[in-house]
Amino acid sequence: MTKRLLEIASEIVQTQVSTRSMASNEIVLSLGQVFNALQAMQKCEMEGSFMEFGQGPEEKVAEGKGAEGPNPKDSIREDKIICLECGTEMRQLTTKHLSSHGLSPREYKRKWGFPLRQSLSAKSLSRARSVAAKKRGLPPNLVKFQEERKLKRNEAGVEAAGPVES
Repeated sequence: MTKRLLEIASEIVQTQVSTRSMASNEIVLSLGQVFNALQAMQKCEMEGSFMEFGQGPEEKVAEGKGAEGPNPKDSIREDKIICLECGTEMRQLTTKHLSSHGLSPREYKRKWGFPLRQSLSAKSLSRARSVAAKKRGLPPNLVKFQEERKLKRNEAGVEAAGPVES
């Protein structure tokens, strides 16, 4: 008895849900993505062709639109960030989530053109963290630390250069 694609996709998503908690919209999105991937695999199997695994669904959509593709800046919104790899909406893209795509945060930022200092979290979350840090007095402490580090580097540079002969 062969299983239908929907049954296989639902089993895969059930396994995902059993390993980590997922919101209902994440479950629906995941089910659709798994089903589409299985469908594409089945089509390639029937045709005897090969799949290109380097392309995610977003990149295929971008090809249809033209050269501009998805704009990474649009994925960071006020109350959520959208993973450009799978389309999942979260408050923050964690290292654990990105590793499920085989990427580190640094690789993800480079791949999608984000500055390396860009936070991979919703704007509201970044703002709340900034306010909390300012309340704790971290910015003045950070400035103090940076000045101390600069002095140590200058001292180490002078010692490494040795005495200057005239």
